[in-house]
Amino acid sequence: MAPSICLSPAVRSLFDEPLAIAVQGLGPRQQVTLRTSLRDEAGELFQACALYQAGDDGELDLARCPALPGGSFSGLEPMGLLWALQPQKPFWRLVKKDVQSPFLLQLEVFEGHGEPLGRLLAQAQHERVFLRDGVRRVPVREGRIRATLFLPPGNGPFPGIIDVYGTGGGLPEYRACLLANYGFAVLALAFYSYEDLPKEMKEFRLEYFEEAINYMLQHPQVKGPGIGLLGISKGGDLCISMASFLKGITATAVINGSVANVAAVLRYKDITIPPLGFNAKRIKVNKSGIADVVDVLNNPLEGPDRQSLIPLEKAECRFLFIVGQDDRNWKSEFFALEGSKRLQAHGKEKPELVCYPEAGHYIEPPFFPMCAASMHLVVGKPVVWGGEPKAHCKAQIDAWQQIQAFFLKHLTDKPSRIFEKL
Repeated sequence: MAPSICLSPAVRSLFDEPLAIAVQGLGPRQQVTLRTSLRDEAGELFQACALYQAGDDGELDLARCPALPGGSFSGLEPMGLLWALQPQKPFWRLVKKDVQSPFLLQLEVFEGHGEPLGRLLAQAQHERVFLRDGVRRVPVREGRIRATLFLPPGNGPFPGIIDVYGTGGGLPEYRACLLANYGFAVLALAFYSYEDLPKEMKEFRLEYFEEAINYMLQHPQVKGPGIGLLGISKGGDLCISMASFLKGITATAVINGSVANVAAVLRYKDITIPPLGFNAKRIKVNKSGIADVVDVLNNPLEGPDRQSLIPLEKAECRFLFIVGQDDRNWKSEFFALEGSKRLQAHGKEKPELVCYPEAGHYIEPPFFPMCAASMHLVVGKPVVWGGEPKAHCKAQIDAWQQIQAFFLKHLTDKPSRIFEKL
């Protein structure tokens, strides 16, 4: 029997779902190299490979067989061939631009171990999709809002979430649509460097974000009385600012965010919050020309930098802080602990705080490969993001569950007795 690759699900799966990989028809204890390849929409190639030995029956099941040392990973890692994918181009990060098309994953089995690769024994293709059947993608251009709304199948109303990304700008949709697959109405919100929005990060007005909140609260498919906010990096401090100054927020989840306003002036009505100061001399550049910027920002608890602190104690919502303790972009754990202290000092509920020891800055939905270093638009050169690939992958899987559970708990509870009386 010729070797063949068995996948479950066979043809396509959601990007954040596990994929079972096995090879049948090999010789007893035959040594093989497995390789995965994926091209992003820019045509850049990502690859991972692992060395395996089949069982006595000629079968190789990645859920039961550990990878041998010498490949992209070793040990029992059923999803290693996905989370270990690395770009052939330096400083390149895997993102999804068009969520309506899948990523095509190529799997190959080669004879033996070592370079050059041996004879090709089997190959297969698999689609990693972003939208579950029936999820609706609705471009939103109402007033000043530039966004995309994802609605789950069915009549709703659904718990609503606004999803905000970081300094990359544009309109990333992949996290929002993956979240909508689980029954949330999610608005992916652009805030700069997109269409007619500001081209640079100089100044943001909260009135823009207020418009987006009101759009969601008034939408017939969105379940009130409040919505959730989800932000990563710069999007994290924007979500904290929204929760602190604007009405209609019930739950805010922040991934590696700051409790001080960073990188741009923030204005709301007659309030101005300056950006946190920094000192570029604190950038450390290694021999490869990659910058470590973790110490660049000033301490927001000292001197004039206190003016950049966001008054999150004004927020009327619940908070979840997701922290990668190896974040090299900035001191996410310090920010989250400070936010927690400040909330409790003002008599607010203690936020949920989930820390991941070897996770870096970009904690993405499950199975996005960890990006060790890439271009930072504000710094203008590649920076290291932190994280150890295997631990970072496990953190992404757990954080994804934590985020969903947090929003389910706070956005879908039955209305309080006050509302029932009304």
